[in-house]
Amino acid sequence: MGVEVGAQAARSRALAVLRVRSRALAVALLPAAFAVVLLVGGSTGHIDGPGWAVTRWTMSGFALFVLLAAAGIALVVARSRPAVSPTVTIAEESAPDLYRMVRDLADRLEVPAPSAIALTPDCDSWLEDRTHRAHGTPRPEARDEIEGVPGVRGLPSAHRRPPAAPVLVIGSPFLWWMRVGELRAVLAPVVAGTGPSAHPDIAAARRFVRGLDAAVAVTSEPRGPLSRTVLGGVGRVVRLLLRSCRVHAAEMERGVAAAAAERAQAVDYGLRIVAQEQVGLAYAGWDRLLTRVALPAWRMGRWPSRLDAGVVAALTELSRRDRLAEGFASRLGERPACDLLEEPGAIDEAASLLAARLFHGGPAETGPDWAPVDWDEYPDEVVDRKWRTDAARLHRVLDALGVSRSSGAGASDPEGPTLARVMDHLSDRELGEPRESGDPGDPVAVERPETAAYEDEDEDEDEDGGPENERSSALAAGLSAEVAREEAAASAGASAPSGSAGQVGPDMPLWDDGSLPLFPLQPPRTGRELLADHVTAMVCCAAMDTAGAAPGLDWLDGPSLLINGERSVDLGPRVLSLIEEGNPAPLRTWLLHLGIRPEKPVRLV
Repeated sequence: MGVEVGAQAARSRALAVLRVRSRALAVALLPAAFAVVLLVGGSTGHIDGPGWAVTRWTMSGFALFVLLAAAGIALVVARSRPAVSPTVTIAEESAPDLYRMVRDLADRLEVPAPSAIALTPDCDSWLEDRTHRAHGTPRPEARDEIEGVPGVRGLPSAHRRPPAAPVLVIGSPFLWWMRVGELRAVLAPVVAGTGPSAHPDIAAARRFVRGLDAAVAVTSEPRGPLSRTVLGGVGRVVRLLLRSCRVHAAEMERGVAAAAAERAQAVDYGLRIVAQEQVGLAYAGWDRLLTRVALPAWRMGRWPSRLDAGVVAALTELSRRDRLAEGFASRLGERPACDLLEEPGAIDEAASLLAARLFHGGPAETGPDWAPVDWDEYPDEVVDRKWRTDAARLHRVLDALGVSRSSGAGASDPEGPTLARVMDHLSDRELGEPRESGDPGDPVAVERPETAAYEDEDEDEDEDGGPENERSSALAAGLSAEVAREEAAASAGASAPSGSAGQVGPDMPLWDDGSLPLFPLQPPRTGRELLADHVTAMVCCAAMDTAGAAPGLDWLDGPSLLINGERSVDLGPRVLSLIEEGNPAPLRTWLLHLGIRPEKPVRLV
């Protein structure tokens, strides 16, 4: 009963959308109708007189102008390419078991099966219509999925003819973390949406709304003065139509979703409740993996080639640490959904490259400055290189600030880059006492005007998380400027060649590379975060070069320092005490306990 109510609501809203289209057509034809009446009346002598001739020709000219304008708008709407989500297309021969599972699910739900399956590097699943001619003609299917309609997309839109089924887009982390039964339960409401999609009215309403949306994007592109004027008028008309049907389209989609959810109630209902818990867990693990593990590698010009496999490792580690997630690890003995793929490694690599492009904006192909990295190589190829690069940047900024390289008589190379140089610079004052302005021994001393405005600004900086002492502030500002210059130089010299990553590569022709990254992971780092990262990197370099420590990978926290095979977890607060309070005592005690020599030079890149 609920299925019929939702479907009926969706169909009524689809008809409302189509009525907007019909009214627009009627408005465009109304001047022509008046012109025809005047012309016929004049030719038959019923409408005659000195003023009617001028009226006839004026109305005829206006009607012709309106018809040409309407034809132009219709042409723009028809030829505009609707937006398509960046995905990795999965051919049926690459995943016959996955296609078979989806078709069995569609048969059980009594809806048309999706025309194809694609993966997205995100924790979500949906149906996407790709029947527009600009999206290309798919390979003919061996059998029809919709009764009476050949398995070919892009067919002529005959009246009342059922359209081709949409493409099923699945979040790639689901395939690796979920078991086969869980994936089937999660996909049931999504696949059930192909039923309403096959209704001619709903399909026509969706095509109309997608065309309007695509036309808005076309008219918003920068062009010449003449084109901008013409397309500006087209854009105003299209936006008016889009606003007129926006509410109806939203209600139509709600009705479709309600009908699909109601239809899926009969399929694996109990298992779907458990599977929804795994959806939230997969999202948490995926977000943590991207921000803590993948992002440092992307910034170093390396992209992890097995991100989805890393999700399993991260969530397994979370299950070990978090008592609330203890039971989730026990299900790993069941068959994972990635076993439905013939070559899960190749598909994981393609999805990982697409994730790097979407979330970081990396190139489409591997090159000298953009190479894949396996998890076994991550500590040496990413963590070690990242720490030494950050340490080198820190010393370059200290050089620019005029800080002496001398680190005491005990150093084997007083001119070498040492941790002691950094610590001495950040703690060169009596604890708890403000630094005197104009101190000749302070290379970055800043004169503090005694004004209320300056004090307010300093308070705001502290509230925003900036370093509290002047030397830390100056060093953080220098690091921010240096990082900004490096990122600007990398952006200017970066190239994004088009192409695909093989048979299961990303669908590059279907989306615009100019707007990458589409989903940047983090806002720009604050000065305190940059300074803390760089000082931590310097400490880790000293630990590796003087105390036998090693770089490591923590699945939940990213780059980590391994001391005697154990992950160090108490370094962060000591670094913050140094940069925020100028207090080196906690860090010096930690270094002394572990046998780390801060006066010894370290190796930089």
